[in-house]
This record gives sequence, C-alpha cells and structure tokens, in this order.
Amino acid sequence: MPTGSLTGQVGLITGAGRGIGREIAIGLAAEGMAVGLVGRTHETLTDTLKECADHGARGIAVTADVCRPGAVREAVRAVERDLGPVDFLVNNAGQVDPAEVPLWEADANQWWQVVETNLRGPFNLMRCVLPTMVERGSGRVLNLNSGFALRPDGRYTAYATSKGALLQLSDNIADSLAAHQVVVLDISPGAVATDMTAGMPMFADKTEWGSIPYMVAIAVDVARGRFDSLHGRFIHAGRDNLEELLSQAEAIREADARTLRLRPYGPGDPMA
Repeated sequence: MPTGSLTGQVGLITGAGRGIGREIAIGLAAEGMAVGLVGRTHETLTDTLKECADHGARGIAVTADVCRPGAVREAVRAVERDLGPVDFLVNNAGQVDPAEVPLWEADANQWWQVVETNLRGPFNLMRCVLPTMVERGSGRVLNLNSGFALRPDGRYTAYATSKGALLQLSDNIADSLAAHQVVVLDISPGAVATDMTAGMPMFADKTEWGSIPYMVAIAVDVARGRFDSLHGRFIHAGRDNLEELLSQAEAIREADARTLRLRPYGPGDPMA
C-alpha cells in the first residue's frame, strides 16, 4: 500500500509515456513524489500525467528527444521551474536494434540512433541534473540497464554496446558523485513484456516474463535510499537476491564487484 514516503521529492523520468517508464512514474506518484515526465510523444505523456494526478501528485509533461542537448536542457528547466530541483532521475528512455542482424548488415544510421538514445540520452540528462544534485549534496540516479551490457550478443550489437557503455559511464562517475552524497545505480529489469521487447524476434516464443510491478517497487526503494550502499554497482532485478546483495554490500565494494572490469587470464597478466 502507498505510504507517501516520497512526499516532498521531485522525480524526472524519461520515456515516461509507456512501458516501464510509465509504470515507474505512476508508482513514484503513488508514493507522493512530484513527477516530471519526459518523452517524445505528447499524448502518451499526458495519459501518464493523468494517472499520476489521480494519486494526488503534482506533475508536468514535457515533450523532448533525449538525444538533443538543447531540448533536454529546456525540459529540465521546465521541471525545476514547476516542481523544484530534481531529487531522483530515472534514465529509462531507450531503443533496441530494429532487426537481428550482424553488424555488417545493420543500417548505420539506425545503429547510431540506438547508441545515441541509450548512451547520449542518459548523458544529456545527467549533465543537466547532476550540477544541482552536487550543489545540494543529495540526489539519486537510476539508469535502466540490461543484462546485454555484460555479455556479447551478435544480434543486438548497438543495444549491447550502448548498455555496456552506460554501465561504464556510471562506474566512471561513481567516485566523484560519492564525494557529494549523490548515488548512481544501474539496474536491469530483466526481460519484461513491453512494446520494445514484443518486437524482438528472440522473444517471439517467450511465455514467462519478468514483473514490471517488481521493477516499480525497486525504483521506489531506490528513491527511498534502500540501495544507497550499492552505489555505482549493477543490479539484475530479474535474477538477483536483493536482500543478499544488500547484506553483502561492503564485501561487494571491497572486491570491486558488480562493475565492468577486464578479467586477468593468469598470474603473469600485466593487468592483474
């Protein structure tokens, strides 16, 4: 049941017009968070905003392409003007390769569009939101990532490459953000049924999907600070035992685990 635990906070959610982004926005609103909804389609954003308003939450819907820095700057300004400084950024907007083909058969423009949406998009949002978080000495960023970031996949090279790069970006900024009490987390929701996954041939025969409500509950807990001890780390919501991860958070940090690292091949490896 909603508790109003996020009352007084402001969230900004990209890709909020449908799928996971929509449900996260509604879930945050149900807990009292004011929500800034960003996406490319006004109609779907408006529908999400209505659902959020039904929970009594303040909100604003702003149409913007996350790949365009100028549009992102204006969107963030609009959210801050109407709702206040952003406490919680959810980088959810994303795309996947339109066809399962090897790199040499991929459409070059489409390939880069996927990378731009999944990597440049979060960068643009963080570039605009983080300065205020750092100045205030508080804030949280949730990047919706994927298990594709951790393994090669010759069918979805743009998606896998962009998600791996996003995970590395989070790792690169984690230490500098920690000095200002700002948390960044990359979380994979696992394979959940959305418009995007429905168009992926690899999932054509899939009958058992991960839970979107579970991912929403995790996002709410991230906003509450439950996962702050795992700052800068990767979490796979569809596979991980979250209680175990939290209990081992100190050991995970000491082992420098749950990050992308080169694996040494033996005692003589100069990178060991």
